[in-house]
Amino acid sequence: MTGTPMSDAATVTERFRRPSYGRLEIEATVNDPKNYTRPWKFTMFDKLELDTELIDEVCLENENSSKHMKAAQ
Repeated sequence: MTGTPMSDAATVTERFRRPSYGRLEIEATVNDPKNYTRPWKFTMFDKLELDTELIDEVCLENENSSKHMKAAQ
C-alpha cells in the first residue's frame, strides 16, 4: 500500500473468509511477472461488528467510502 510497484501485467486475487463469528480474514495473492520473481501473498484480519457496513478502503480511484465513515473525535 505504500509504494509496492505493480505493472500492467499484475493481477491480484482476493479471498474473503469468515472463520468465526465477528472475524473477517482477507487473503490477497499478487502475481506480477514483470516486477517479481514469483507470486506473493498476504493476509489481513478484521473484526466484524453488528449493525455496521463493510467498507472497501483499498481502491482510491473513484473512492466513495469516506462519506460513510464517522469523523475522528
